[in-house]
Amino acid sequence: MKKPKLAIIEYKAGNLASVSNALKRIDAYFEITHDLNKLEAADGIIFPGVGHAQAAMESVLELNLQEFLKSTRKPVLGICVGMQLLFDSTEESEIPSLELISGRLKKFDSSLDKVPHMGWNKIQIKQESHPLLLGLNESSWFYYVHSYYAPVVPETIASCEYITPFSAITAKENVMGCQFHPEKSAKDGEQFLRNFIGLI
Repeated sequence: MKKPKLAIIEYKAGNLASVSNALKRIDAYFEITHDLNKLEAADGIIFPGVGHAQAAMESVLELNLQEFLKSTRKPVLGICVGMQLLFDSTEESEIPSLELISGRLKKFDSSLDKVPHMGWNKIQIKQESHPLLLGLNESSWFYYVHSYYAPVVPETIASCEYITPFSAITAKENVMGCQFHPEKSAKDGEQFLRNFIGLI
């Protein structure tokens, strides 16, 4: 059986090395690119992200990736800032995001606990039957590093709580996202990545 070919989007905010290493560990077939022809030729897209949302969105615009991400019917997985950019907007940026999921990201209240939210946390499952959650449950642990959080919305299939409940995993048709870093989340993270590949 032919392996699906993934494309990891190469842009200034992408966490390329650790995502690549995680995909190698699960024997996935992928390339790193921002070439639109190569993205169109891939079977699935991984949209990673670290750092500041405004710098990430500026890079997306600079590389003319926004229309591809908004119009493609291929499975897309946004990771961390990549997931955040799927929403309408964020307090971290003056630039509108991709507007694929309705909602605005807010910053955690640092008067209530340490910000950023950094470390391991569990999920609360909202849509148990979603194939992204295959083999995962509310005892699964994932690794987070973020100061801004996405609200819980109808597209939230799993939430997490740190200071306030927030979206941990979202899914809207072919566009999916996770706030945690699956590439840094050991066996549960690898299972999550396998589940995404299984949707292709």
